Amino acid sequence: MTRALRDLPADLAGKRGLVRVDYNVPLDAGRVADATRIEASLPTLRWLLRREARPVLLSHLGRPGGRPDPALSLSPVASALAGLLGTGVLFSAPCDGEDALRASRGLKAGQVLLVENTRFLPGETENDAALAGRLARLGDFFVNDAFGTLHRAHASTTGVPALLSPSVAGLLVERELEALGALEQPRRPFVVAFGGAKIGDKIELLRRFLERADLILVGGAMANTFLRAQGAETGASLVEEAALDLARSILAAGGERIRLPTDVMVLDRSNGDGESVEGVGVDAIGPEMAALDIGPESRARYAEALRGCAAFFWNGPMGLFEDPRFAAGTFAIAEAAAEATAAGGFTVIGGGDSAAAIRRAGLSDRVSHVCTGGGAALEYLSSGRLPGLDALTERRRS
Repeated sequence: MTRALRDLPADLAGKRGLVRVDYNVPLDAGRVADATRIEASLPTLRWLLRREARPVLLSHLGRPGGRPDPALSLSPVASALAGLLGTGVLFSAPCDGEDALRASRGLKAGQVLLVENTRFLPGETENDAALAGRLARLGDFFVNDAFGTLHRAHASTTGVPALLSPSVAGLLVERELEALGALEQPRRPFVVAFGGAKIGDKIELLRRFLERADLILVGGAMANTFLRAQGAETGASLVEEAALDLARSILAAGGERIRLPTDVMVLDRSNGDGESVEGVGVDAIGPEMAALDIGPESRARYAEALRGCAAFFWNGPMGLFEDPRFAAGTFAIAEAAAEATAAGGFTVIGGGDSAAAIRRAGLSDRVSHVCTGGGAALEYLSSGRLPGLDALTERRRS
């Protein structure tokens, strides 16, 4: 069993709670541009503060390559967190130094300490035992509330909980596991939508859902590979050539439960005067056409498939939704998911691009759950395990 906040001792007053959060947020001119991930951590922090614990926060930001990068400092995050939490937030750098240790020991009731980017140190991604030991000095117990990092065996996710007891999951992680766990034995009918670029990246998840989904809708560049595997001409579309045999085996196993687009929106460069965008049937894709979204007929068919579903999981956009010309398919799925939720369906959005799309459509509060970590969600659904989660399970301690 994964231990949770309720498994901590009843008296936490004055105890330092070392909390791994996911503050890998976008910055713009030194300010937090999207505070969604910070907001997601607030319930756990408030839970600890109400019990007079002293939260000390660890997080990464970006990929600085194991060395300090001022552009990826967590200092702006401390200011944003203070405004959202309504309490004093101290900041200390580096995350493993004596200054951070003194600051953690000097925390007063109601204060929070955020230390500098863990990935400024090379030992973080290498799960260096010495770094984990220095980080563990900052807390009396450990809470992992960074679901999006649980698939990484890093010093701050698996090294620290091996040294601190008790080590438990935060409220955000609990919510994620509850939502994803509901898809193990989903309500029927259960519909899944897959998009994005590569089949290979999601093959284990595809196989798992072939065992339990009533219908699988395919879009994005992934659909091009399936269409080519069926013998269709795909022109200048992105196709994963190395995965064609894999696609054929999936199609054979899934049969009529796998639904591919019947039409697509293409970028056509066959006109010498420039390029045009148009919808064509999948049997009419010309040599200089690139399919970049599902077409209007496919949008309608996919939306209809979601009506009446009792459970729905979506991973990957239906097209190049960052370009408004190719966003309609992705937004059609987002709207259909919201409608399915309103009708009583349980809907889970998993994956960074899908989460970004549902937010851009303004519908994130109209679905049942939006995962905060795409990679972690896919690995958990594929295997049922995550390195950071395994570190929080009941086990023998020396």
